[in-house]
Amino acid sequence: MLKNTSLQYGNRTVENRPKYYGREFHGIISREQADELLGGVEGAYILRESQRQPGCYTLALRFGNQTLNYRLFYDGKHFVGEKRFESIHDLVTDGLITLYIETKASEYISKMTTNPIYEHIGYATLLREKVSRRLSRSKNESRKTSVANEEHTAVEKISSLVRRAALTHNDNHFNYEKTHNFKVHTFRGPHWCEYCANFMWGLIAQGVRCSDCGLNVHKQCSKHVPNDCQPDLKRIKKVYCCDLTTLVKAHNTQRPMVVDICIREIEARGLKSEGLYRVSGFTEHIEDVKMAFDRDGEKADISANIYPDINIITGALKLYFRDLPIPVITYDTYPKFIEAAKISNADERLEAVHEVLMLLPPAHYETLRYLMIHLKKVTLNEKDNFMNAENLGIVFGPTLMRSPEDSTLTTLQDMRYQKLIVQILIENEDVLF
Repeated sequence: MLKNTSLQYGNRTVENRPKYYGREFHGIISREQADELLGGVEGAYILRESQRQPGCYTLALRFGNQTLNYRLFYDGKHFVGEKRFESIHDLVTDGLITLYIETKASEYISKMTTNPIYEHIGYATLLREKVSRRLSRSKNESRKTSVANEEHTAVEKISSLVRRAALTHNDNHFNYEKTHNFKVHTFRGPHWCEYCANFMWGLIAQGVRCSDCGLNVHKQCSKHVPNDCQPDLKRIKKVYCCDLTTLVKAHNTQRPMVVDICIREIEARGLKSEGLYRVSGFTEHIEDVKMAFDRDGEKADISANIYPDINIITGALKLYFRDLPIPVITYDTYPKFIEAAKISNADERLEAVHEVLMLLPPAHYETLRYLMIHLKKVTLNEKDNFMNAENLGIVFGPTLMRSPEDSTLTTLQDMRYQKLIVQILIENEDVLF
C-alpha cells in the first residue's frame, strides 16, 4: 500500500534547518545520498538543500521505483507548483495521489473531455419548467406563498448545471454570451466534475468553481466549457462594482437596472435642469443611492420624495459607470476607438467608430445605445440645461472609457479623443446604433 513516509538520520541534528521544515530536512546532501537514504521505499520522502545552490531546497520523493526531485518553495505555505499547502505532509500526500492517478489512468484522463455530459444532461428537462417559473416569479409578486415555497424547495436541489440548461431554454432570458469566472477551489468531501462527470481528485484545489454561477469542473475541463455562464443572483453580492454582463444576466434584463431606473427618473423630472450631469450632487447622498441599489436592487426608491436634487441621481448614474470593473467601452476596444477618433475625415471617422462599436460585447453595446439615446434627449433641451453634445462628451468621456494602461500621461493625452468619441456617439446615435 502506497503511503507517504518522512525519513530522517536517527538522532542526528541538522544545522541551519529552516524554521518551517521539520525532521524531514537533511541539510546539504547530494541526489545520490538522498536516493540512498530513501532506500527504495515507495512514498518515502526527505528534504535537502542544494549543493550547487545553497538556500534552494528540494523535495526527494520515491514513486514508481525511482526518486523524483522537485524544487521546493515557501511563501508562508509550501509549494512545488500552483497548489499551496500548510504542511509538507499534505503537499506530499496530494502529490502522491496526483502521481498515482496520472500514472495509472493517464489514457483515461486524456479522454475525459472527449465525451462530456455537459451538453446532454437528461434530467435538465425534467426541472426546466420549475426553474423557468422561478425566473419569472419576480414579475408576478402576487403568487400564492405556498406555491412559491414549493418551487423554492425544488430550486435549492437543482445543480448549477441544470439551472443553466433551464435558463438557456427560457424565452425571457436575454442571451448575452458570458465567460465563466473560474477560480481554484478546494472541495470538502467527494466531488465530481460537472463537465466530464469524473471524480475530482486531490487533497486541496481539486478543481475550479465559477464564482458567478457555481459550476464545478476540473481545471483541464474548464478550457472546454462554453461561454454560457448563467449567474446566480445568490452569488451576486452587489449592483455597483459588478461586471456589467454578469449583472444583466443575473437579473435577466437587457441593461443594468441602475441605468434604466436612473434614466427614467432623470427624464421624468430633470431634462431641463441647468448643468445636468455637469453639476455634482452631494457625495454622501450619491453614496446613499449606491447603497440603496446594492441593498434593494430594482426596488430602490430614488424618487423626488427621497432625493429632490436631480444631480444626486445623475451622480449615482455616473458613479455606476465609473465603478464598473470593465468600462462600458471595454479595454479591448479602447485603442480602436482612440484610433478612430484620430481620423481627420469626418465620414471615414464615423465609419471607423461604427466598426468598433460592433466589437463591443452585446450587453455593453445595448447599455451604450440606451445611454446615447438618453443623452441625445438631454441635448434637445440645451436652451434650458446648457448641455450640448460636446459638454456631455467632456463629462462622459473618462466615465465610459478608460485606458487599459495605468498611465496618467496616457490618460491626459487621450482625454480629447475620449470627449470626441462620446460627442460623435451622441450626435449620430440614430445612425450608429
